[in-house]
Amino acid sequence: MQDTTLALTGEMFIGPDRVHGEEGELRAVDPRSGSELPTRFGIGGAKDAARAATLAGEAFESYRATPPEVRAAFLRGIAERIEELGDDLRACVVAETGIPEARVDGEMKRTTNQLRLFADVVSDGAWRGTRITRALPDRRPLPGPDVRQHKVPLGPVAMFSASNFPLAFSVAGGDTASALAAGCPVVVKAHGSHPATSELVASAVRSAVTAAGLHPGVFSLLHGPGQTIGVSLVTHEDIRAVAFTGSRRAGLALMDAVSRRAAPIPFYGEMSSVNPVFLLPHALEARPGPLAEGFFRSVTTGAGQLCTSPGLVFAVQGPGLDTFTEKVSGLVASSSAQPMLNAAISSSYASGLRHLQEHPGVEELASGLPDERLASAGAPTLFATDAATFFADPSLQQEIFGATSLLVRLEHADQISQVMNVIEPQLTVSIHVGPDDTLRGRSLLQQAEQKCGRLVFNDWPTGVEVCSAMVHGGPFPATTDGRSTSVGTLAMERFLRPVAYQDCPAYLLPEDLAVL
Repeated sequence: MQDTTLALTGEMFIGPDRVHGEEGELRAVDPRSGSELPTRFGIGGAKDAARAATLAGEAFESYRATPPEVRAAFLRGIAERIEELGDDLRACVVAETGIPEARVDGEMKRTTNQLRLFADVVSDGAWRGTRITRALPDRRPLPGPDVRQHKVPLGPVAMFSASNFPLAFSVAGGDTASALAAGCPVVVKAHGSHPATSELVASAVRSAVTAAGLHPGVFSLLHGPGQTIGVSLVTHEDIRAVAFTGSRRAGLALMDAVSRRAAPIPFYGEMSSVNPVFLLPHALEARPGPLAEGFFRSVTTGAGQLCTSPGLVFAVQGPGLDTFTEKVSGLVASSSAQPMLNAAISSSYASGLRHLQEHPGVEELASGLPDERLASAGAPTLFATDAATFFADPSLQQEIFGATSLLVRLEHADQISQVMNVIEPQLTVSIHVGPDDTLRGRSLLQQAEQKCGRLVFNDWPTGVEVCSAMVHGGPFPATTDGRSTSVGTLAMERFLRPVAYQDCPAYLLPEDLAVL
């Protein structure tokens, strides 16, 4: 059971120790009221990052050797302890982020479910990718060697929490869960917007580490800015991989720091995406109203602060598009501003809106009602432009992190293919298609495969399903490595590498390879 107190201390978790950072202090802010929350969190520095990384390095050999049942029980233990935090954790998330309780409940469930999913994967053992090519002593002109392969963990992982998912993409979220499942210790850099939530979840992880009898360096939590403590962490020699979710600017800065290391390591960064939606002609003519309602729900979910929010919609002019536009405009105009995660995100959203509002080729179709009671808020807003303007100005592809989208009116269906040729790679591409759109849909699918990690048909990109087959990734700049995913069981692959054992004596082979 839980062996930690829920009282917040403002301290970091560095190996077995609770440490109050000495490089200044930070306090979380309730984005609804703008009021500072009471707990002061000590900011760490380079020496704290080095200590955490060194302890993770010391923990690696023993942790990678843990039997699957021990590692699986450890992951399940984290899930149980997060659930035990219950109302205290829920209230903390709401206070620091403004996220409604109903969504917090869903995110908490997603977090614990994915921990248990990775526990099941660890128990199954297929993640090792065992391959055996048996010796051929009688082969001519040369005998064939016995070669056996499986995957081994890379080593300690530096993980950067996201602002918009304080649980599912944070301290014990998918990156941490998949790295721990792969046998890698984790050092988490907490997000400055939700430090109290991070401390509570870290207390659950630390309790599970102790209960499982693991080396305390298996998990650490640091507070501090990415440009200082984050850079110190990713450039430490004991860190062997990095997982990051955040802005393109911050991601590229960390990626640059990693590239300057003497020995390169993988950097898995999820950075930005506008998740274009294509409404093919027959689908739009057949169901403009339902498409409008689905789009509105998707773009306003979580105040649009989701990495899969649909920021661009492409459709051919016609009666169906007119009906769609009128319906969406009405829904947006009758909506209200929602709390945004923090003042910086709210300010950035307002800046993005101004860029579109001041653009000579862009029309503002509708905007939601402001809410002066909210300190950090963003009202849903819908814009439109024509194909020529879109093709001429790459800035119209830039992500605006919030509940806004740009509708691009195409003159004819052939322009759909042209759009796919010019858009940047994305996390998702969504295609709404009907039976009469088959040929165009098949052609668009082939193009979209080269531009995204997840193709969504007749649905909307928000609501990433946590399952074995999911891909939450995409070619650069959506992510730094389009061969990977941060959601789904394939996420473990980021923190593993293959090793082949040639003519290794049976008594020395790892257990899964020591078969007759």
